[in-house]
Amino acid sequence: MDLGLRGQAALVAAASSGLGLGVARALAAEGAHVSICARDPGRLAKAHKEVEEAGPGRVISVALDLADSGAVTDWVERTAAELGGLHIVVTNSPGVPHGPADAFTVDEYRESIDGVMLAHIAITRAAIPHLSRAGWGRILMITSESVLQPLIGTALSATARLGVLGYAKSLVPLLGPRGITVNVLAPGCHATPSFEGFVAARGGSRETALKEITGEIPARRVGSPSDFGAVAAFLASGQAAFITGTVLPVDGGNSRGI
Repeated sequence: MDLGLRGQAALVAAASSGLGLGVARALAAEGAHVSICARDPGRLAKAHKEVEEAGPGRVISVALDLADSGAVTDWVERTAAELGGLHIVVTNSPGVPHGPADAFTVDEYRESIDGVMLAHIAITRAAIPHLSRAGWGRILMITSESVLQPLIGTALSATARLGVLGYAKSLVPLLGPRGITVNVLAPGCHATPSFEGFVAARGGSRETALKEITGEIPARRVGSPSDFGAVAAFLASGQAAFITGTVLPVDGGNSRGI
């Protein structure tokens, strides 16, 4: 299926590895121009090459800390200027430490909220004028399945990311008349560096922990960044024009709520 993304301008945050990189590669493969950012210049350079090899479009990469809202705004403005506009915005943020709710101080919760929730808001606020000017846009916010089903050891993630849902829902009626959709992706276990941290936090051998985790997932496996990227690419497409305000689990059936 041609998703109609050739020539569209997209930016993907925290895309030097894991799910962000999976989304950037998927959009590039569909012919979009893609701008990525991450903190580590070395990992970002490697990701830049991977995204560039995935498709025919232009690739921009900028090293920045998403906690720096000024740097985030500069990245968005540069992307729109160099790519001639902006159509697809994928907000994302670095992972947070694993552990139970009583394992962290108030300052650690505050730091996680600043680094996770506010990063999504900073990117979106900077991007909205450009999407509105284009008269067509897609905003995808990457969170975690912990926003739908709290899991052991994900207290910081669940707390910091739940605010993203509230912000996304508030954008839906505001941006819908402008042709802009807003959706939240709630990924489960995928083969990423963050997932390896989750496995390690369970204790014991990696093999035993991995067997226990996959045994709890109806699909009986962990996902891949390309699995996740395919979902994001569809929601970024014209075919998904009537899907907005959703919180979509991408977790192999692990979220059990009705």
